Amino acid sequence: MEGFGVHTSMWSMSWDRSGAELAIAKAASYNVDFVEIALLNAAGVDAYHSRKLLEENNMRSVCSLGLPDDFRASVHPERAIDYLRVAIDKSAEIGAEALTGVIYGSIGERSGRPPTEAEYDNITKALLAVGKHAKKRGISIGIEAINRYESHLINTAAQSVEMVERIGLENVFVHLDTYHMNIEEKGVGAGIRTARNHLRYIHLSESDRGIPGCGTCDWNEIFATLAAIEFRGGMAMESFINMPPELSYGLSVWRPVATGEDAVMNEGLPFLRNMARQYGLITG
Repeated sequence: MEGFGVHTSMWSMSWDRSGAELAIAKAASYNVDFVEIALLNAAGVDAYHSRKLLEENNMRSVCSLGLPDDFRASVHPERAIDYLRVAIDKSAEIGAEALTGVIYGSIGERSGRPPTEAEYDNITKALLAVGKHAKKRGISIGIEAINRYESHLINTAAQSVEMVERIGLENVFVHLDTYHMNIEEKGVGAGIRTARNHLRYIHLSESDRGIPGCGTCDWNEIFATLAAIEFRGGMAMESFINMPPELSYGLSVWRPVATGEDAVMNEGLPFLRNMARQYGLITG
């Protein structure tokens, strides 16, 4: 997972044939290295169709998801294993390099109490089994730390590192997100340094999930720290402008965060690319 990518939610949250055709064609027109596919209905995805489109456009891919409420690994580890096995198999069939995101729980999962050791034990059990299956399929597994309003389980880089080390598999890695880090870390740079040994993927998302460069994220700190740790993983721009109601609820996105695709892609993407180029993280 190297290079610069875009989350396909920019164009479609439904990865059916029409959604795949739209998103991959659009991403290719912006000359990105890879797309991150929101794999919200893995069983229904036409993997052959997606793989063919990606190959025709010389584009790599990563898949991501959050578990449905009834499949939360913290409560139902066996259900989570079954659900994630399907997603891993589909990711492999698509030709993706990884399955990442909130694979340990659902977006909006909050017990009203601090996480318990029993919850972490259940997550470890599920992700250890899933990680072993993923390794057989040539898939890496990412654990994304998200903010306290979307989950009570893994909010910081340190917690994500701890879970990766509990699992102890070489194909399991830390996935960070600048939007969440802007809320949770004592400095985004500090979080990146904490995760440096396991960090292979990062979402580049503005403080309001809108146009990168138009919020309060300290992009110089972010890119300088990534350069300092010699980061060579995937960098994906993530901005939500096409949100189905169920995700709007989980992410608490109640208003437009940008005027549309053109504003994000023609302002935010060049801004991030220029920053990455300035700090030597990309060359093209």
